[in-house]
Amino acid sequence: MRREEFARRAREGILILDGATGSVLRKRGMPVGVSTEAWVYDHPEVIVDLQRAYVDAGSDIVYAPTFSANRIGLGLHGEERRVRELNLGLVKLSREAAGGRALVAGDMTTTGKPLEPIGTLTYQALFDVYREQVEVLCEAGVDLLVAETMLGVDETVCAVEAARSVCDLPIMCSLTMEADGHLLLGGEATEAVETLQAVGADAVGLNCSVGPAQLEAVVASMRAVAQVPVIAKPNAGMPVMDEFGQAHYDLDPDAFARGMVRLVEAGARIVGGCCGTDPDYIKALRKAII
Repeated sequence: MRREEFARRAREGILILDGATGSVLRKRGMPVGVSTEAWVYDHPEVIVDLQRAYVDAGSDIVYAPTFSANRIGLGLHGEERRVRELNLGLVKLSREAAGGRALVAGDMTTTGKPLEPIGTLTYQALFDVYREQVEVLCEAGVDLLVAETMLGVDETVCAVEAARSVCDLPIMCSLTMEADGHLLLGGEATEAVETLQAVGADAVGLNCSVGPAQLEAVVASMRAVAQVPVIAKPNAGMPVMDEFGQAHYDLDPDAFARGMVRLVEAGARIVGGCCGTDPDYIKALRKAII
């Protein structure tokens, strides 16, 4: 997809993303402590069924399950040699699920390792990690890219610059942040928008974090400085942990959708769900705003 086409589609109407992947996969049998990417690769029918359900529910864009399929993320599970294999295979599954009815975004995320001087990871090393993944995602035929659940502006800039060194596909960026707009590794929401759009991000916003009710002011502040579409992909409210360590979120699909309507009114143009959401949430969201 050309960047101009992406911008046109976002101007002409609200784009609907998918919902959660990890939290749904847990309910569908994925054990704790494994590489999500490797598990999905070995259980293709689970992700194809889930993403097909998201498309049926109204998602315009689904995220390929390549979230941590980079050298560092996979290395936590001894799978660092499988970057090419997993990214190619997982994008293929998402393209099968989408069936031409939705765009497929190549998904990237934080490595969880802070950059210097806070941590020991150099900018060049992180750039190389993201570039390696982007090269394979582009080869696999994704329609666009997304850097999501990012913890800070600098690592997100690095992902954008790595992507731009490889291709000219649209890239969306969403960061996880507190309800007051502060990022987990320092900085705040409006600063993130201004910085990321300046280095070439095609949409900027937030995901995960909290529920929609806590984010109206943050979305409005981002929209006030944004020259690109604003993304809102929050959780299904606030979690409560049960005695087995499982998170249960406090919003049902209709309540979530009502909260998302307010985020659209605050300026979000690209919307979906994160932790605790599933295809029923996306169906309710689309019904509420389209």
